[in-house]
Amino acid sequence: MPSLRKRSVLLSGHATSIALEPEFWAVLEEMAQARGGSLAGLIGRIDAQRGERALASACRVAALKHAREAASPER
Repeated sequence: MPSLRKRSVLLSGHATSIALEPEFWAVLEEMAQARGGSLAGLIGRIDAQRGERALASACRVAALKHAREAASPER
């Protein structure tokens, strides 16, 4: 089992840490780059839309959705 990698980000003026598997960080970085933004900006958008879900879980779900969309054949 891969170890978690912890990163600190600033959200709404508050520092927070997120621990995710390296594979999820790689997909989140890919997402940020594809959207022409920063990883911190992407995580900020995920945070704003996550509702009651934990931030780490919301990041994993966002990464999974992105990976599934990238793997889907165009319609």
